Amino acid sequence: QLQASGGGSVQAGGSLRLSCTTSGFSLEYYDIGWFRQVPGKEREAVSIISTGDDPTTVADSVKGRFTISRDNAKNTVYLEMNTLKTEDTAVYYCAIPRLGYVYGDNWADFLSFLASWGQGTQVTVSS
Repeated sequence: QLQASGGGSVQAGGSLRLSCTTSGFSLEYYDIGWFRQVPGKEREAVSIISTGDDPTTVADSVKGRFTISRDNAKNTVYLEMNTLKTEDTAVYYCAIPRLGYVYGDNWADFLSFLASWGQGTQVTVSS
């Protein structure tokens, strides 16, 4: 199971780095996505990193502020979040899409292919 961590409470304009890790298998062979959810609202795809050359995509809502990366030696995928806004407040989850998902232009479709995700981490941004 994936474990997301690194959330917290920050003021607008601040930064946080979320981590996604697991034990028992290596994340480097999997597409890893981050999504967020606010109670009462639908999940929102935030970013994804694919395999091989590690191509990445981030949602337009966070482009230029969030960066996804992976450190295979630490078996960890990161979501670096800068210039945080109050609208970034949510529970953030990392996830692995199941077989059948293909990274590409419709990258956000990984939300329809969720195979594994763990307990999320709360990010609260105050004004």
